[in-house]
Formats: sequence, structure tokens, C-alpha cells
Amino acid sequence: MTPTRPSEKEQEARRMLPDELKLIFDDFVADYKYAATLRHGKPYVSYTVLADMVRAGWRRTVDAAEATKSPDS
Repeated sequence: MTPTRPSEKEQEARRMLPDELKLIFDDFVADYKYAATLRHGKPYVSYTVLADMVRAGWRRTVDAAEATKSPDS
């Protein structure tokens, strides 16, 4: 997926977060946009909901590379 300039809504939601959560938010947004594009053809995202989820404790539990490895690797 081609990186795009963050929308005003994305920037606004990101500004609501403390600095230590901004990179987590950025990763979550990128993952969500990718998954939404695969499923729906467009990256529909509610940035405020994602920011709320990060603030509530959402964190990636497995690195993406680890998630795609076969158990025999």
C-alpha cells in the first residue's frame, strides 16, 4: 500500500495521545488501513476509535514477521 499523507482527522486523533503511544497508534493505523483495504477495497478508519483503543491498552502481541512463520521455522 502506498503511504499517504495523514488526514486532518488522523493528525487530530494522534495529537490526543501522549508521545509514548504515538508510534503504537501509527502502527495500528497502518495495520488497520491494510486490513480494511484488503476486505473492503478502501481503508475506512475511525482514527478516534483507534486512539481510544491504544489509550485503553491495545498493543501488538506478535511481530508481523513472527505471525506469518510456520511452526516448523
